[in-house]
Amino acid sequence: MPLLLGLSFSASADTPASGLPMASPESVGMSAQRLTRIDDFMQRYIDDEMVAGTVTLVARRGKVVHFEAHGMKDVERAQEMTTDTIFRMASMTKPIASMALMMLYEEGWFQLDDPISDWLPEFSDMMLEVENEDGSTSLRPAQTPISFTHILTHTAGLMNSYRGDVPRYSQVSAVRGDEDLASWTERLATLPLRYEPGTRWEYSAATSVVGRLVEVISGQDLDTFLRERVFTPLQMHDTYFYLPADKVDRFATLYGPDADNNNRMMLTEVGDQNSRYVAEPTTFFSGAGGLVSTAHDYIRFQQMMLNGGELDGVRLLGPKTVELMFANHTGDLPLWLSGPGMGFGLGYSVVLDRAVAHTSDSEGSVSWGGAFGTLFWIDPAEELVAIVLTQIRPYSHIRIREGFHNVVNQAIVD
Repeated sequence: MPLLLGLSFSASADTPASGLPMASPESVGMSAQRLTRIDDFMQRYIDDEMVAGTVTLVARRGKVVHFEAHGMKDVERAQEMTTDTIFRMASMTKPIASMALMMLYEEGWFQLDDPISDWLPEFSDMMLEVENEDGSTSLRPAQTPISFTHILTHTAGLMNSYRGDVPRYSQVSAVRGDEDLASWTERLATLPLRYEPGTRWEYSAATSVVGRLVEVISGQDLDTFLRERVFTPLQMHDTYFYLPADKVDRFATLYGPDADNNNRMMLTEVGDQNSRYVAEPTTFFSGAGGLVSTAHDYIRFQQMMLNGGELDGVRLLGPKTVELMFANHTGDLPLWLSGPGMGFGLGYSVVLDRAVAHTSDSEGSVSWGGAFGTLFWIDPAEELVAIVLTQIRPYSHIRIREGFHNVVNQAIVD
């Protein structure tokens, strides 16, 4: 099914305080009774003290049919979750930073197969670390330059904090003081590659390099570019790299499992987490995971993408560019994080085979999640966008994100 055009989230007679247009579920082919299963599902996780609270949002055919807050934003302070609660989006920043770079692609600044060293010379003449038969490692020149496609699809070969030489990566890539994205990127480029670009998929901080490319090509820092060219036009008024002090009371508390990892939560020490997001603005803006936002703002961004790059008369991309972003660019490379049956586009994972992927999402659906338990997906075939926001880390001991797919998709009846 082609990308949808002309859908709007502008104010109307049926617009509640959230500012999003609503519709009865049945008017867009969903069951009101079945949508209540989302509430029941979330409440079970809250009752079992696996998460403190959630915000869930489902839109179909350009209309919101479900938008609910459950549980607590802060248990200790007895603050209830609200639909305007602000969350750490973590890696759900990545599609936004990737889209920003594709805005510059549309202006003709680069081709996807161009080497990024045309703009970031620190990535010229990269070395590849190879393991010898005796277990030692040695360096040799990489044969393939890192291209724009590689950096957008996590196939650039960059070292990362997930697998490989994690200590060395962590030491080099840690943000230092008040440094900017330029110095951080230059330091990252001093590490050798883990594999030839284009030959493997490895999740990494590549999207922060995407953000640096936006800065160099546009001449603006990533914060300014996104605010002026994305957030303000789309009326995303609660999306920031650094949360203003007057909105801190809407910021959700981060939780984690107890010491026995038995699903029961305890309050995480959030001082460092808050200082990362609530501070005087600096010059380091992580395209890989720096944004905070709300369900309201994030649905506006992803509905714009489902609409083929336009929302409420504001066009950020052309439909063909959105189609290109939603296409699989990684061939049959295995994605260890997303699993079998999945591919990767330009900033989004893509369902290639729903049976192999064990998902009720349609083939061609795109998605991604964040490190604090957040998730979204877009299903173009079903004209649907869904978001679940919570704040828990780690979250690998629960399956709230996987189950959310089920309780949303089962409510589609037409």
